[in-house]
Amino acid sequence: MADDAGQGTVRQLRLVVHAADFEAAVRFYRDTLGMPEEESYSGEGGAEVVILDAGRATLELANTAQVEMIDDVEVGRRVAPHFRVALEVADTDATTRTAVTGGATLVAEPTVTPWRSRNARLDAPADVQLTLFEELDA
Repeated sequence: MADDAGQGTVRQLRLVVHAADFEAAVRFYRDTLGMPEEESYSGEGGAEVVILDAGRATLELANTAQVEMIDDVEVGRRVAPHFRVALEVADTDATTRTAVTGGATLVAEPTVTPWRSRNARLDAPADVQLTLFEELDA
């Protein structure tokens, strides 16, 4: 159901990630990948949170067959955990190199997919499995 502005009732998707090594995660996502900081807060007992801008957000729901197919295309075998974060970037190859230098572990090199994107898979700080993708026909 849409409201008067033609938008759904949900205004924002915010993925909350527990980062045991908070400083390393902030350095990676904010500084290495260049996600601008929108807000940050400190609380009692050393509580810290930073909210980073990830551009447009979507929620992609996939059944088991789809997850297995994407893993096969991107990696060659099933590796995806329950949640995987996908970030659209301008240059998958360059961003993958930057991400690895910044602390991510390469799972699969960039590859062209049947749906015409160039995707790379990484294990990133804060235990996030990450797909970097570049739309080739955009």
